[in-house]
Amino acid sequence: MIRLGTSAQDLDEAVGILDAGGLVAFPTETVYGLGADASNTRAVSRVFEVKGRPEDHPLIVHLGCSSAIDHWARKIPQAAWRLADAFWPGPMTLVLSRAAGVSDAVTGGQDSIALRVPGHPIAHQLLCRFDGGLAAPSANRFGRISPTTADHVIAELDDSIDAVVDGGACEVGLESTIIDLSGPQAKLLRPGMLSVRSIENVLGDVLQVPADDVGPRASGRSPIGSGVPVVKPERV
Repeated sequence: MIRLGTSAQDLDEAVGILDAGGLVAFPTETVYGLGADASNTRAVSRVFEVKGRPEDHPLIVHLGCSSAIDHWARKIPQAAWRLADAFWPGPMTLVLSRAAGVSDAVTGGQDSIALRVPGHPIAHQLLCRFDGGLAAPSANRFGRISPTTADHVIAELDDSIDAVVDGGACEVGLESTIIDLSGPQAKLLRPGMLSVRSIENVLGDVLQVPADDVGPRASGRSPIGSGVPVVKPERV
């Protein structure tokens, strides 16, 4: 694994690795993500292999700007644009109906796609240089603690991936809030830094909070009995 810095030259090298189908870990404001070209099925498959992640678990596609939603999703509700305006760039993921041509590899075979515009400046620079979507779950083995530094990534994944962009420690240290807008009512699939109340204020409606074992599969959402702690959301 190559440890890269945050210079323009290093980020261009990271982009070259991603373009070639490689895996590059990079910092977001939440945790370090394990990035792969979301349009490259083989690269995405390698993410699952490295993490030991079940293939029916969907991945979050990271974008450089909210306008790129149209490439990945269809039937985009107005609520999605309101939430994007309020919380992007930032620690929020939206689940929307996927566009034609989006690979099953990133959706876990579902008819929906999870999208996020991260707020970390290094992630933003990398995504703008890459000019595409990066499938980027947390850069750790499946079921393990998510990494918040480049050293954590190196200790966890060692030589299993091609590079890590060392952007220092992540600010939040908690995975993004996931909101499902692919159905008739907005649902919280995974709690995170954003409060339920702040989301509802933007929606102008009540956010449905399903039971832990109910609802579509979502990145990082662990079923009952998996051994992974479940965070209980509150309206604050």
